[in-house]
Parts: sequence; C-alpha cells; structure tokens
Amino acid sequence: MAEIYTGLALYLREPVIVPVFSEAGDEIDKVVLPDVFRLPVRKDLIKRVFLSEFTARLQPKGRDPMAGRRSSAVSLGPGHGLARVPRIKGTSRAALVNMARGGRAAFPPRVEKVLHERVNKKEKRLGTASALAATTMPALVRERGHRFTAKQLPVIVDSSVLEKVSSVRAAIELLQKLGVYDDVVRAKERVRWRAGKGKMRGRRYKHPRSILFIVEDRSSPFALAVKGLPGVDVAEPAQVNVLQLAPGGQPGRLTVITTGALKGLEDRFKVVLP
Repeated sequence: MAEIYTGLALYLREPVIVPVFSEAGDEIDKVVLPDVFRLPVRKDLIKRVFLSEFTARLQPKGRDPMAGRRSSAVSLGPGHGLARVPRIKGTSRAALVNMARGGRAAFPPRVEKVLHERVNKKEKRLGTASALAATTMPALVRERGHRFTAKQLPVIVDSSVLEKVSSVRAAIELLQKLGVYDDVVRAKERVRWRAGKGKMRGRRYKHPRSILFIVEDRSSPFALAVKGLPGVDVAEPAQVNVLQLAPGGQPGRLTVITTGALKGLEDRFKVVLP
C-alpha cells in the first residue's frame, strides 16, 4: 500500500513503547511501535471505511418483474358495491394489487439499487491506519467492551510463538499470562440466539468479537491453535482491514501482534517524516 501523506507527521502522537513477550509469557524486550500507531484516531473516517468494506460484500438482489402480475383479473367497474380493484373472473377475489393476497409487492427490491458505499483510496488507506492506531488506546479498547489486564496495548509477542506454541492448551496458557484471555471468556459467555427469522437461515447465533491476532503466517501452528477460540480473528499484515480492526465501525479492538507482523505493518503503512 502506498505511503501516507507527509503532512500527517505534524499530527503524530508521542512514540509508543511496548514490551515484547516470549512464548512463555515473559518480557524479553521492548519495541517502539511504527509511526502508523501514532496517527490520530478519526472515528468518522473509520466508520465511513467500515461501511464501504461491509457493503462491498453485499450481493444485489431483485424480484421477477412479473411476480404477482400473472393474472387475467380485471376491474368489474362501478355499480357492484365493490372497490374497483382487479378481480379474478367469475369471483369477487381481488388480484394484482399490492394489498391482495398473491398480488405484486408495493416496493420490491431492485437489482439496480446501489448497495456499495464507495470511498476514495486515500480515505480507505487513512481509515485503516487510523483504526490500527486505535488499538494502542486502552480507553477505546475498554469502550468496546473488551476485558484485559495487560498494562500496554497492543500486546506484542515474539514470532517464535508461531512454531513453539502449537496446541490450544498452550495458547490459552500464554493468553492468560499476557492478560487477555478474560476477553475470550467474555465472548464465550455472551454467545446468544439471534432474534428473528435469521435463526432459520443459518445464522442461529450471534458471536461477540474478542481478540484479533495479526501474524505473518496464518497457517502457522499458533494461528491454527487460536483461530477456533470464541470471537477470535486471525489476519496477516497485508490483509488486515477495518472490518477486523473496528467491528461495527467502532475502533479499539483488543489486538495481539507478532514481531514479524509488526514489521509487515510498518512496511504497509509507511509515514514519510519531513
């Protein structure tokens, strides 16, 4: 992705220094987060980019133009003590009109309706970077409802965990030491039934979002171990987007990043300083 404007350097916050944890949950180093994590958080822009990415996945749908119109019904005209709506021949049963059973729909969905809200490329780039910067603010993360005891965010772990932590049990133990496993428990406890007919259409449950893992390899043993935990998402630096960083358009998702993925994010979102 292209570089962000040089003028944004005037609005960068103070450098963010966070600890780096090993596969055992011990602090082994400290790292200065890339400049993209210092950008101001634009909630309005994040919401706009979220709507654009969310609506991009919607599939246009419409109705048969002749639906509810396949009838030879005609109006009986005046003088019968009945409304002048089309009626089936030989009966007084109404047809064709939208208030009649089996009639046409009043305002049916149309294929030509514009569903996708488009945004400029630079807006999308800046909105994604701004959502990434929001992951460093504990106040915004708590505002989203996440539970954690980690002192600094995002949580950075050494890339060695991708190979050394390969089981779900070991991954849970690591998350407990990092102080973020409470959020997985929250997501599990808050799984609930969906209200409405969506229950009959393959959407029976609503699952809260918990931790977002940004790793350089989604097929690594660690990524495979954590992806089945309640509410967890796993993404690579090149593909992470606002849908994952700010579900519902609300920034501040609880995030765990590996050191290798951190370098990938730095390469993707370079801020050119004067």
